[in-house]
Amino acid sequence: MEAITSVIDFLNNNLSGYVLVALLIGIGVYFTVRTRFVQVRYLGAGFKNIFKRKEQKGTKKGISSFQALATAIAAQVGTGNIVGACGAILVGGPGAIFWMWIIAFLGMATNYAEAVLAQKTKTVNPDGSVSGGPVHYIKEAFRGKFGKILAGFFAVSLVIAVGFIGGMVQANSITGSVAGVFESFGADISGYTWIIGIVLALLAGFVLIGGINRLASVAEKLVPIMAILYLIGGLLVLGVNIKNLPEAIGSIFKYAFLPQALIGGGFGSAIVKAIQKGAQRGLFSNEAGMGTTPHAHAQADVKDPHDQGVAAMVGVFIDTFIVLTMTALIVITTLYSGDGPLSAISGNVIDASGMSYAELAEKVGYTDGNMVQRAFQMTFTTIFGGNAAVGNAVGSIFIAICLFFFAFSTILSWNFFGKINFNYLFGKKTTLIYSIISIGCVFAGSMFKNSLVWGLSDLFNNLMVIPNVMALFVLGGVVVSLTKFPNKRNKRAIAEDQNIPELKK
Repeated sequence: MEAITSVIDFLNNNLSGYVLVALLIGIGVYFTVRTRFVQVRYLGAGFKNIFKRKEQKGTKKGISSFQALATAIAAQVGTGNIVGACGAILVGGPGAIFWMWIIAFLGMATNYAEAVLAQKTKTVNPDGSVSGGPVHYIKEAFRGKFGKILAGFFAVSLVIAVGFIGGMVQANSITGSVAGVFESFGADISGYTWIIGIVLALLAGFVLIGGINRLASVAEKLVPIMAILYLIGGLLVLGVNIKNLPEAIGSIFKYAFLPQALIGGGFGSAIVKAIQKGAQRGLFSNEAGMGTTPHAHAQADVKDPHDQGVAAMVGVFIDTFIVLTMTALIVITTLYSGDGPLSAISGNVIDASGMSYAELAEKVGYTDGNMVQRAFQMTFTTIFGGNAAVGNAVGSIFIAICLFFFAFSTILSWNFFGKINFNYLFGKKTTLIYSIISIGCVFAGSMFKNSLVWGLSDLFNNLMVIPNVMALFVLGGVVVSLTKFPNKRNKRAIAEDQNIPELKK
């Protein structure tokens, strides 16, 4: 088992550290240039369109654009926005957040392309349901046997990564946060986490048994609530630590280009580490290029694929530039700035010789899993006049509630994405089998965490990016032909230029 885990860790480090960084940055630059910065030209219109009153109800042909976006955001805004951002800061310093912004900016164009192609290649089944996602445009990009093999490889990877193991990861995060609340009151519930698992499994099963319409209905209500709740709490933290905010913002830009001043090593190795961590955590957070959210955007009943592509960009923006950035500022203003517990770790707390910054932080009790919780605990302790017992309890409860919303919404969307691909592989008659396995994984995730299982989740998350990005690149001309430009010609003229037969019809 240790040997297998070592091999998986080696593959993950090389895939996420080098291959995926190159692929995601490359495809993001490609679509940014070819669409003439669609993420800049249409971001404002995206926010305006998705909140139109007439767009907020589903139809017989699918769910609304807003519901599709909410379902996608439910998948995007998960534990990666809390744990992921903290992990990036721990290993790559505050400057890693800057590179997460860059990845997200480019990822907006990538996610636009994914949603456009999902709309363009979707099919309506005899029962009225919609089938769409990367497996459809992968087969469109690569006709014949090779396309079927790539699509099958993607589907298997997604089912394992988000349909099964992904639910375990999110359920484990919820369980850990709930256990933290009880620990703040001096209680140990390690032997009773199966109860949490049963509750999560029942809640998830109730929502998912209702299909995409029930999921979309829950998502459009749950996503705004969880985002507003977290932002209000974050603004409270920033308000208490307002004097540290300029320093926090400055450190993000400073250590993006001078990371060796904080995390050690030469300039080259330090900046590579900062960029790698930003890219890795950025992918896990906003999922642009991963091929998950196109399943939700394919369900939207819209007249023009461009419109849903613009909506998809908004999802990446909310995920990274609003929610994840709030996490970063919460952590940096409380822990890294002023007289924060990690502000002087390189010199005044312990000897930094021979240890990485993450190791130093962990030695004094800070990990990617508890940094945000510690930040809220410190803030509430200040609010309650220095009463650490009350501050710790309130901070733990608040984070537990936020993590529940984030992780549970991700379980719902990921389970739906997994079901689509499971049905593609084995047919709709196997839906019950998939549901039993996936809900069982949610239950199991509440009781244990195995490094091999979590490593496999990361591996298949990484692997599914490769066929998805390959198809996006091949169908780049289709995306461009469906993109609206200031002086856009008709689709037929563009199709002639790009030699795209299917658009000449």
